[in-house]
This record gives sequence, structure tokens and C-alpha cells, in this order.
Amino acid sequence: MQRAVSVVARLGFRLQAFPPALCRPLSCAQTKILGSDRVKLMESLVVGDIAELGPNQGTLSLFTNEAGGILDDLIVTNTSEGHLYVVSNAGCWEKDLALMQDNVRELQNQGRDVGLEVLDNALLALQGPTAAQVLQAGVADDLRKLPFMTSAVMEVFGVSGCRVTRCGYTGEDGVEISVPVAGAVHLATALLKNPEVKLAGLAARDSLRLEAGLCLYGNDIDEHTTPVEGSLSWTLGKRRRAAMDFPGAKVIVPQLKGKVQRRRVGLMCEGAPMRAHSPILNMEGTKIGTVTSGCPSPSLKKNVAMGYVPCEYSRPGTMLLVEVRRKQQMAVVSKMPFVPTNYYTLK
Repeated sequence: MQRAVSVVARLGFRLQAFPPALCRPLSCAQTKILGSDRVKLMESLVVGDIAELGPNQGTLSLFTNEAGGILDDLIVTNTSEGHLYVVSNAGCWEKDLALMQDNVRELQNQGRDVGLEVLDNALLALQGPTAAQVLQAGVADDLRKLPFMTSAVMEVFGVSGCRVTRCGYTGEDGVEISVPVAGAVHLATALLKNPEVKLAGLAARDSLRLEAGLCLYGNDIDEHTTPVEGSLSWTLGKRRRAAMDFPGAKVIVPQLKGKVQRRRVGLMCEGAPMRAHSPILNMEGTKIGTVTSGCPSPSLKKNVAMGYVPCEYSRPGTMLLVEVRRKQQMAVVSKMPFVPTNYYTLK
């Protein structure tokens, strides 16, 4: 079964391409980090190994605090133009910008070469099995040479200066297009002329990211969640773990080797769909956790959810109860992603 996918635009649209494709409005903050000490700045804030990124290669990373909590999730790309391109959540924009600006000033006061520029670009996300085919009609670059989490600047359907990144928060193949505001409506209109592309609402995007086991900041991760608790240990760079030189490392790194009290898990059930804040119970009926995201899965025809439970209940196959509309129903801890991802690689 083909999964429907979407497109994201800071303007208000989000375009997804699949047979058929979807599109809807979304807000993201875009920033350039400049100067020869740009990597030093970013690595003072996030858990990832930014120094190891190749030209035009990006990675999902996390801003963390000294208690190990997640301040936001973001994508950092090492551009071939000599700056870092950062995309973070618009809902966290004020605190993210303040965090980066404060650290820029601190490094500048130390004589470091670093600066920050806020981009006034729109962001369109074209997602789905036919996304590359749809976009290829409007670009001269060969998209077969643009694998997952890499980017390139190109003209797109007549709009110059667009940064196309092979990524998206749906689990499907697709791209996010950073486009100058003046050309955003033109580009969105050009994409929507293709019958494969449809506008998508937030609910469509939410079901896709949930099927892919991807976190929504503020629901599934927050300032009181560590990367290990959130099952995001893979975002911690190996070199960074050894150096323990990122915010919260003294809390986070020991969790990698020891036990944490709770973990984010996937849940599946039939019957009424599980929703955020639904209590999770053990088989004896004692509350042990809470659902953070949940919805019916269009692809699986079952209900899927994520939530936090004590480690002893986190093994896949563990039977639990979830309280939905004041009634208890069976749920099983399940591996994520619930639906296999379809990211494009060159392998």
C-alpha cells in the first residue's frame, strides 16, 4: 500500500508527493551560522558531531540543557558555501534564537570568528514516493545524486537560490525546499499543477510521522526528557560521547551504560485509538506511564501510539493496558518505526 505524504511551507502550505501527494502550511525557523568557529558554536549547543559532516551533509540533532533535557530538535547542514544551515521548530523559535545568540556573543567576546543570520525564507516540504519525480521536472540537477540528508542550492521551477534538502518528517522519500519568500507562492503553485501533488493538513503529516516513529517536540520530547529516555541515543556523536563536551553530558552519557527509569516505546492496539495523555497501565491495572502521541494508522489499519513506561515494561511484545474513554483495552509494546521508512540512499 502506498502511503500518503505531505509538503511543508512556512507560508502556510505543505506539499507532499506520493501517488497521490499532499501539501500543507508549516512553520520552521531557518538560520545561518557563519565564521571559522561556526562548528565550535554549534557543538557547544547540540549533541551531534557537526565537525564530521561532509560538504552539504546534514544531521538531525538536539539542543540540550545541563540537566540533560531536550530544548528542541533541529537539522544542521554543513553547506559547501561556508556556513551551517540550521532548521528548527518555529514553536521553539524565541528560545532557540536566544540560545544561539547568547552563545554567539560569548564566543565573540572571546575573540572567536562566528556570526548568526536569520533567513527570511519560506520552507516547502514535498514528500512521498513520487516526490523526486515531481521535482525533477523543475530542476536541472540530477536528484538521483542527492541522497538522504544531503542538500544543494539550485533553481526550482524558475525560482533561483533554493536550497533543496533530501529529508522530511514523514518516513518517506522527499525534500524540503528553502525558497526566497518572493518566489514561494510561485513555487507552491508550480508544484500543485502536477496531479500527483495535493495539499495536506497537519493531521496527515502527524499520522505519517507517528507511523515512522518520529517525535513531536512538546509531546514526545521536552526539557524534562533526555535523549536516552526518548530513544534518541543515536543522535549522540561517538566523539562527543567520549569527550563529554555537550550540555548535559554528565547526565546523558552515564545513562547510555546504565539504566534509565523510563523509555519511549511504541504501542499498538485495536478498538478505540489511543491519544495523548491516555494512561498506560500494567496488567494488574496500576498506572505506569502516559501516551504522548497516538492516532489510527491509515497504513496498518490499527491504532499506533508512543508513550513512556518504566524500563522493565519496554521490551517489544510486552502486553499492557491503555485507558481510553475511561475503558481499559489491551495494547502491545511494538518496535518502531511501525511502518518501514523509505529514505533515498545511494546504496
